[in-house]
Amino acid sequence: MVVFSERRSKLILSALSLVVVLLPAALALAAGGGGEHHADSGAVMKDFVWRVVNFVILAGIVFWALKKANLKGSLADRQEQIEKSLREAREAREAAEAKLKEYTEKLAKANQEVDELRAAMLQEAEAEKQRIIAEAKQAAEKVAKQAVQAADQEVLKARSELRAEAARLAVELAAGKLSGAVQKADHDRLVQDYLGKVGQL
Repeated sequence: MVVFSERRSKLILSALSLVVVLLPAALALAAGGGGEHHADSGAVMKDFVWRVVNFVILAGIVFWALKKANLKGSLADRQEQIEKSLREAREAREAAEAKLKEYTEKLAKANQEVDELRAAMLQEAEAEKQRIIAEAKQAAEKVAKQAVQAADQEVLKARSELRAEAARLAVELAAGKLSGAVQKADHDRLVQDYLGKVGQL
């Protein structure tokens, strides 16, 4: 990774800068002495060299440990894992949004179907109501017509019977069958009965 290479370069440059800064100071210390002490410059130099060697070994061990720990690989793996998690989270969010959109559309469609079904049922119920009312009116008209026809037939039958009775009585009276036996009061009663029956028609 580019970030890791830059870090390693900075670490190496820092170590070299430290060596460059400390080397002149150590040389100055070794060369100048301490005023009254005149230490052996060879011993000081030997001590400085050992310190530099120790530092280089320590830096090498640290570098080797970092490389052995595969910091670069673990950071790359961690970055890859984070990117994968982010990608999966993005895909999960997109899938959830798609499901939400799908369910929202299905709910809207279901609501529309319910409204259409309700409207169709109301329309069908109204049509059924109108049909029942029309049938009831037709049945009532038919019953009324039949009643009128039945009444007319009864009136015609009664008239026919009265005419027959009147004709029979008229024939009997005309024939003289009742002339001796019928008194004036009986004759008046028969005429009144006939007129009453005719008046009822």
